[in-house]
Amino acid sequence: MNSKYGIVGMTCEHCAARVQKALMNHPQVANAKVTLAAGEAELELKAPVTVEELQAVVSKAGGYQVQPR
Repeated sequence: MNSKYGIVGMTCEHCAARVQKALMNHPQVANAKVTLAAGEAELELKAPVTVEELQAVVSKAGGYQVQPR
């Protein structure tokens, strides 16, 4: 299952890499591609996850915010 989410708060490629690494550490995320220019994360999920679950992961990576698309 593929899903796209907006990511707010990224200002550089390092930010995007931190968010991507954090998302990849979630057990239900099979693959994550975070794009700074688009301000989004494209996720391949093993099972459904809530926006709240993803928010908890990315906020620990640096205070970023997840928005459903």
